[in-house]
Amino acid sequence: METLKFGYRFFKKSMPVAILAEFLSFAGIFAELMLPLLTGLLIDFVIQEGKVEADSGGIFHFLLASGYGGVHTMRLFWSIAVVYALLILFRITVIYARDLLQEKIGLELETGLRYETYGKLMELDSDTIADYNSGELLQILNGDTIMFKELFAHRIPYFCDAIFMFATTLALIAGISLSFLIIPLILMPFLVKTVQDFKKKARVNFKDIRKRNSEMNLTTQENIAAVRIVRSFTNEELEKEKFEVSNQNLFNARLKQIWLSSRFDLTFNAIRQIAYIGTIVIGAILVIRGHLTVGYILSSSTYVLRIMNNITSLNNHIFNMQQQTIAGLELKHFMEKSSRVPDHEQESLRCDAPDIELKNVSLTLDGQEILKDVSLSIPYGKKVGIVGETGSGKSVLLKTLVRTRDITGGSITIDGHDIREFSLKNLRAMYSYVFQEVFLFSNTIASNIAYSRPDIDERMVTEAATHAQAAKFIDALADRYKTVVGERGLGISGGQKQRISIARAFHKNAPVLILDDSTSALDVNTERVLLKDIEDNFSEKTVIITAHRFSSVVNCDEILYMRDGEIAERGTFQELMALGGSFAHVYNVQQEQQASVVDYDSLAQEDGPADNRERGGAGRG
Repeated sequence: METLKFGYRFFKKSMPVAILAEFLSFAGIFAELMLPLLTGLLIDFVIQEGKVEADSGGIFHFLLASGYGGVHTMRLFWSIAVVYALLILFRITVIYARDLLQEKIGLELETGLRYETYGKLMELDSDTIADYNSGELLQILNGDTIMFKELFAHRIPYFCDAIFMFATTLALIAGISLSFLIIPLILMPFLVKTVQDFKKKARVNFKDIRKRNSEMNLTTQENIAAVRIVRSFTNEELEKEKFEVSNQNLFNARLKQIWLSSRFDLTFNAIRQIAYIGTIVIGAILVIRGHLTVGYILSSSTYVLRIMNNITSLNNHIFNMQQQTIAGLELKHFMEKSSRVPDHEQESLRCDAPDIELKNVSLTLDGQEILKDVSLSIPYGKKVGIVGETGSGKSVLLKTLVRTRDITGGSITIDGHDIREFSLKNLRAMYSYVFQEVFLFSNTIASNIAYSRPDIDERMVTEAATHAQAAKFIDALADRYKTVVGERGLGISGGQKQRISIARAFHKNAPVLILDDSTSALDVNTERVLLKDIEDNFSEKTVIITAHRFSSVVNCDEILYMRDGEIAERGTFQELMALGGSFAHVYNVQQEQQASVVDYDSLAQEDGPADNRERGGAGRG
């Protein structure tokens, strides 16, 4: 029931059209149920000569009047044939209209559900999304939305059709002879019990199928994303084996479904045949005793068989309904997920020149203290460098500024306002963020750079690329800024990807620029030129840089050396070197390592060879 309530929120706007479609369906069903009566009339009063009584022919008694040809005449045959054809034509027309309406309702519902679930995905924070693997998310956003819309677009309407057909058929049978109701009433308890058992087992089975589908999606998605790693390690056979396990698990789950369905189909078919034979026996007894005509036996047996077929079909719909109900529950649970980083509804609070203040900031995740008592003042225009060992908390600290993660202690303010008072949209609009892990969309270089403002201004895109030291290698490409990169596009080096992502941040032109170890794949000379460009052309902006290569932060106004989530050392470059602590030690070691490496920059002036060096540059950081 909770699944139906959840789905009704999206379905209710389609209710008027759904009701119209259902009335059309009822009309088509009624027309179809009239056909056996006409067949019985044809047998009793055309094929064999029957005695016309006052109530002969039932609802079609008027056809026995002399105006339509009379008993055992070709004219009566053609009269019945015309009515039969009109009923069939009417049924075809209304069912066609019903199907069009139902498909339209289903498509609108599926589209709406997919839009809502995607919107929810965009709303949730990264930690909440991390509760799902990519296979599960793909299943929810695509498979479950398609499956769930079937429940409202086809399954529920069919149940309404079944109830109408069942009630109308029983009434028609009762109108012929109450004796024919004996068989359905005797078999009904067995049918109900069988359906209940089937429903329970089908529900369990479809949960397993859904799980195996998610595992298959995850396996496939990972192999698509990691195809280069797989090939570089020549592990194709290992991945094939992993895929085969997922594939076989899905096969086994679906095989269980087939066995379950087949077993219940066998049971239902046996019950249906018993009902049909029983009806013929009862009809034969009534004919022998003179209580019924042969035509009515055919009509009644057809109706009884229709009831059995209807119940058998219900079984199949119930089977599928279990899968759709499970899909609906998963959608419901996903849509009810609360973000661990709640948004603030007030969008009036903005800041174009933010003064950032961190006071005693701490962050605890899963019982582990990630940040400890971090305090830092970043007035607008300040340049801050953050260095430290891997896992020291550098990147996490940056994420707290944009509320990718919320702190658990202390405060972060902008111009005296707690950052929770800003809407996430306005808060994140203050930052141009370049992440450690570069992601480029499957689109042109120009579109990737202009991502923050899709109305691409070629001059601004070129300017951003120039500042990011990317213009030279882009101009060397055949299609220049129209070159497609990303998943489907041209393979480019890690350093080139980083420069495109930095150009994307420049193009956004936010007050605060964050470079989270985003020059690691650049050679030392390219990085030096890039940082000098930032210093010369973005001097008024706040710049926050994290890096493993300490030379990246030497010109910052303040440098933080972090260890185990807290600030171990802080000061200007000169102050930290004079201190002679961990920062000075690591910096000197890195300088010695760089001095022992051949200066490739003196061997080549072109950007192309530099790009080749960038492919291995990350390892030198």
